[in-house]
Amino acid sequence: MCGRFTLTETIEKLQLLFEFEYAEGEVLPRYNIAPSQNILTILGDGKQRIGRQMKWGMVPYWAKDEKIAYKMINARAEGIDSKPSFKAPFKSKRCLILADGFYEWKKTEEGKQPYRFIMKDDKPFAFAGIWDSWHKGENSLTSCTIITTGPNEVTEDVHDRMPVILKESDFEDWLNPCFNDTEYLKSLLEPYPAEKMDKYPVSNKVNSPKNELAELISPLNSL
Repeated sequence: MCGRFTLTETIEKLQLLFEFEYAEGEVLPRYNIAPSQNILTILGDGKQRIGRQMKWGMVPYWAKDEKIAYKMINARAEGIDSKPSFKAPFKSKRCLILADGFYEWKKTEEGKQPYRFIMKDDKPFAFAGIWDSWHKGENSLTSCTIITTGPNEVTEDVHDRMPVILKESDFEDWLNPCFNDTEYLKSLLEPYPAEKMDKYPVSNKVNSPKNELAELISPLNSL
């Protein structure tokens, strides 16, 4: 699964890299993004890209209440086009979820050791996400989930799942709500090339979502 990630780059730099418009206020550096929090996503309409804040933890439009979000922070790529919660959003409500690193925990004799995974070039990247809108009475919510797949050679010794990281060349098809070739879209949900990624251990302070410090992304041996 993917349960924590980071996004420390400025909104201006992100807009240049991912070519989207954004008008929802300030975006602060985040070092320990956790489920139920608002996260920066990108939507598309086939013509332009729009940045939007969404709650992490998808609430399907048919849900009785918001509590289901805690079980919906991730969506497995396997069978995503057939599962009731994900089938409709996968066809027309796809998004990019921006990040510049993510955390996973490795089981050791001393306990669980957190690792941060990044790109070797240190650039931000985009998770494959899907989203939905939920309404009940006067309450409404737009929320999303991160799609996960099997591990690559960098992540496999830490965890048996990893978030789907999309290649830039696939952004347009992924964001276009009118593009619904599900077989092709499913082919994009593969482990990211390991040779482009790196990892390093970090402080266990990241275990608590209450901790939101720049030191969380520092390599453990440099603290």
